[in-house]
Amino acid sequence: MMAAPRLEIDLDKIYHNARTLVERLGLRGISVTGVSKAALGFADIAATLLRAGVATLGDSRIENIESMRSSQPSAAMTLIRSPMLSQVQRVVRHANVSCNSEIEVIKALSYEAKQAGRRHGVILMVELGDLREGILPADLLDVVRETLSLKNITFKGIGTNLACRSGIAPDATNMAKLSECATLIETTFDHKVEVVSGGNSANLQWALSGGEIGRINNLRLGEAILLGCETLHRQPIDGLHTDAITLVAEVIEAKIKPTLPTGQVTQNAFGETPVMKDRGQVSQAILAIGRQDTDIDGLRAPHGINITAGSSDHLIVESGCDGLAVGTEVAFQINYSALLCAMTSPFVAKRTLYKTA
Repeated sequence: MMAAPRLEIDLDKIYHNARTLVERLGLRGISVTGVSKAALGFADIAATLLRAGVATLGDSRIENIESMRSSQPSAAMTLIRSPMLSQVQRVVRHANVSCNSEIEVIKALSYEAKQAGRRHGVILMVELGDLREGILPADLLDVVRETLSLKNITFKGIGTNLACRSGIAPDATNMAKLSECATLIETTFDHKVEVVSGGNSANLQWALSGGEIGRINNLRLGEAILLGCETLHRQPIDGLHTDAITLVAEVIEAKIKPTLPTGQVTQNAFGETPVMKDRGQVSQAILAIGRQDTDIDGLRAPHGINITAGSSDHLIVESGCDGLAVGTEVAFQINYSALLCAMTSPFVAKRTLYKTA
């Protein structure tokens, strides 16, 4: 019997999603950085992204890059979160490029690169409205000037990040601003801006709309590849699989129970005060998975099964007239948050499915 709970990862579907996006964006002159952070640097997924044609692998954690480096020693890898000062030596050793917004960190990277006898590539992140990481446009030229002065740093280009903290959508205005920044750098310093990374999966609607893309020539894609949806409204992307990764859990109790609890209602284990209505007797099942394993709000149950509650290690569902037998496995579709948590949990097994070599 297979371990449960488990993530079932269809590598053929992930390959299809990645390859489709690489081809569609390639027609627009945009390369793809395949982001593996939601997959915890999973080696099989990294290999699949490279086979599909991504230009580089990207991750926000140096630990994941180190894991991928052991199986993909020659692959180009980008640390997409600004390095911690405490990790710059590891970043220089294992990542070809890192995204940065603090000159102090870039100077530390230069020092470590000199000690290692190599150069390290840097992409400067620009703040364009989402108020997460990024250099203010008014300060960008000063930071570029200092970066170019560092002998063991290769200034690769600029990037931005939108739709993460504040949900600001990539559009013609902010993407044009990033293009203008690239041109201004080139005219000021007579230095080629090789990479202009416009953002993440939230950029797909803009990038594939057929409008002017300016200088944007790279996107960092994770959720669109793994889950087949765009991230502004979480709508499926035409032609992509939305079920490449599913979460399977096993029923450990199946009984007919009332829907209204008895006794005084107080806070539950997570500080919530449940409001429940009397709907009579129902077929209730408990599955061996909970908030310690995944984001239960990010699960979508199969037709006929409704998720009603969850605790740290129990997921409670109702299953209509037929009910669910003990030992039955239920496969859930997942969103990005549920994937992120389940991939990180040591209690969730990972099983790859594939037909192609």
